[in-house]
Amino acid sequence: MAWYAYCIGEKLAFPEIARHRKPVPMESVLGVSGNQVFLYPASDLAIVVSEHNPQETLNQKSGVDHARVIADCFQHSTVLPFRFGTVFNDDECLRKSIRSNQRQFQDNIDKLRGKTEMHLKIFVDDCCVREIERRLPAEGVGREYLTNLRETASRTRERQTRARAVSFQMHRLFQPLDEEVSCRLTESGKMVLDISHLIDRKHIERYQNKFATTSAIMRECQMQISGPWPPYHFVHRLTRPAHPQPQPAATVQPQATVSVSTPMLFIPEPIPVLA
Repeated sequence: MAWYAYCIGEKLAFPEIARHRKPVPMESVLGVSGNQVFLYPASDLAIVVSEHNPQETLNQKSGVDHARVIADCFQHSTVLPFRFGTVFNDDECLRKSIRSNQRQFQDNIDKLRGKTEMHLKIFVDDCCVREIERRLPAEGVGREYLTNLRETASRTRERQTRARAVSFQMHRLFQPLDEEVSCRLTESGKMVLDISHLIDRKHIERYQNKFATTSAIMRECQMQISGPWPPYHFVHRLTRPAHPQPQPAATVQPQATVSVSTPMLFIPEPIPVLA
């Protein structure tokens, strides 16, 4: 029987499997395709899974169900999320993967225990939008081409400087335990900074209050907050291989035949967890 995997949690956080060696159903929790979710005991860990038909196609709703199950487990335990679409072909495949990586899983749980992830999305006016981008000459040579290259490089440096300044200011104000930052440009002429902060769960309210005061001060920026989430970005960092291979975009429909040895996942829009 194939198992669809959601996350790894702490066995002690789920008393119902304390004396069990076989999968135990989680009450009132349904996963992908409405299937019953089980706790699969593995030494000091609990693997959250549901039965899976390999012929079944995973879709957008499956991704939402995947994130919802992880969010539910996160209310009880530190979790290491699996990548959306992770399927173990049988019991032996699941047990072998957990046994071979158990020390790494336990170390990562210890590092993330008592922590949560908060998201900031900051919209900043692009300081470099002073003129419409000019089209490069078809031949790619000549004075106009070289001038365009210099101007483009200058605008890129200005944007990077502005993005770093805002990111540094957010770090100084919120003082997270760890952070992940990305920046992109929108068609409307704004820079968008996506910032993930790792914080202690006991400091969620303080973080939210800091956001309220910061957004009132920084009126030149539009700010959005979301969370608390399971620490998706930071699990990804802990399990990132030394030479990562390119991954498909999160919006691409996954294949339901993946068997992995380490839990790696970042879901762009996870289901929020109640503080």
